[in-house]
Amino acid sequence: MRCVFEARRGVMLAIALLVSPCLALAQAYPAKTIRIIVPFPPGGTTDLIARIIQPKLTEQLGQQLLIDNRSGAGGSIGAAEAARAAPDGYTLLMVFDTHAVNHHLYKSAPDPFKTLDHVSLMVTSPSALVAVTSYPPNNMPEIVAHARANPEKVTYSTSGSGSSNHLAALLFERYAGIRLTHIAYKGGGPMIQALLSQEVNITFLSAPLIMPHIKSGKVKAIAVGGKKRMAQLPDIPTFGETYPGFEQISWFGILGPAGLPREVLARVHSSMVRTLQTPDVSAKLVEQGFEVVAGTPEEFLRHVRGESDKLGKLIRDNNIKVE
Repeated sequence: MRCVFEARRGVMLAIALLVSPCLALAQAYPAKTIRIIVPFPPGGTTDLIARIIQPKLTEQLGQQLLIDNRSGAGGSIGAAEAARAAPDGYTLLMVFDTHAVNHHLYKSAPDPFKTLDHVSLMVTSPSALVAVTSYPPNNMPEIVAHARANPEKVTYSTSGSGSSNHLAALLFERYAGIRLTHIAYKGGGPMIQALLSQEVNITFLSAPLIMPHIKSGKVKAIAVGGKKRMAQLPDIPTFGETYPGFEQISWFGILGPAGLPREVLARVHSSMVRTLQTPDVSAKLVEQGFEVVAGTPEEFLRHVRGESDKLGKLIRDNNIKVE
């Protein structure tokens, strides 16, 4: 009988030794500074969201958060660095909607479904179609009429081939049956500067990013890409009011390297949800033109897969190559 007892105690001890590291990790996390890679330069929309949530997420997790801007290749360079990091929750990644298409465009981009764990779709915002003040058309039908009368003469700026603004313009061409002229710039900053300098006629941009320039009168809003009109621009129609089914939404989410322990993923997710739902954080995001989602990991993964399938086909159909 004693032999049986000793054997059982040995088994229990072995199980405890196997389980204890996981329990210790769950109880200890986080025990040091957490790095959030933002794969775009400071001052962009993704960076703006990261800095809005930083103080409250620091409070929720009980550790300092370091925002690390690692830009390049549409966000692929920062994403690749995050994918290579240890899956311990101390390196996280905040992404923009390019996350769903970069692997169709860049050799350096990691496979988003094999190398990264999706934690939460954080916020969304509609894209806005804007025009320079010197461009005569003032609404989408007028732009379409002008483009049809002047094939490939209407110009639009983007931050590069395969960027979200490029794909939005290609969708516009498809819905309206027109051909525009694409002028690619090296990044979002030069693209916006080209717009403000009236080097191009129109462009598609995340509404929060271009809103200050709309309010200042430097550009004019033509339409927005959400299902409904924006509270900040109640007189500006949606894309769908002219072309039913035409929507263009920017989205932002948080991820980690593939293989995050379940307890760590759950802690990061719950902390992010509480942060986003905090009244002052939520108010700041809404004021900027974002809609808080705070989705589950499963919802986020489904969303990215859907976007990858839809926009991957658009990229292939248009034979888009990165420059």
